Amino acid sequence: MNEKSHVSWKPGTLIYPLPAALVSCGKTPDEYNVLTISWLGTLCSSPPMCYVSVRRERKSYEIIKANGEFVINLTNEALAFAADWCGVRSGRDYNKFKEMNLTPVMAEKVNAPIIKEAPLCIECRIKEIITLGTHDMFISEVINIQADKQYIDPETQSFDMAKAKLIAYSHGHYYKLGEEIGKFGWTVKKK
Repeated sequence: MNEKSHVSWKPGTLIYPLPAALVSCGKTPDEYNVLTISWLGTLCSSPPMCYVSVRRERKSYEIIKANGEFVINLTNEALAFAADWCGVRSGRDYNKFKEMNLTPVMAEKVNAPIIKEAPLCIECRIKEIITLGTHDMFISEVINIQADKQYIDPETQSFDMAKAKLIAYSHGHYYKLGEEIGKFGWTVKKK
C-alpha cells in the first residue's frame, strides 16, 4: 500500500490565486469610496455575472448595498501599492482616492465611479445578496466593461492581459502573473 502524499488541514479559504481588485462605489463624489477585494469571481457567462463578498462592517458595504451598483477595477503592477493600502485603511478615516492619487470617473452605465488608472473596469448591478458568515455575497450582473485603450491589441481588438501586467493575490501576498503556458483548447487543437 502506498503512503499518503497529502496532509489534511482544517477547512479554510485556500482557493488561490485570485484577482486583487479595487472595488469602487458611491453615487456622488462625497460618497465615493474604494476597497480592496479578493473574494470575487465569475458566476455565469450568459448573462455575464460575477460576485464580490464584503464584510458587513466595511464602510463600502452600506454604500454598495444601498446603491445596488459598484465597479470592479482590476489592478496591475502600477496599482499594487494602492491595492494593498486601500485594503488595510478604512474609508471612514481616509479619502482613499485622494490618498492614493486615484482618479474617480463616473461609470457609463452604473452609479459608481471607475478608477481611471485601472486597466479594466467592470460595471456591476446587484441581482441578489446572500448573507454568509463574516461576509455578504453580492451576486451581480455585468452591465458594462471599460478597458484602457493602451491595452487593446490593435490587430485582434482584444484586451492584452500580459501587456496590462495584472496582479494576483495569494494567501496574503501579491504576485505578478507569469508567462503563458497554453490557451483554452490547446490540448486538443489539431496541428
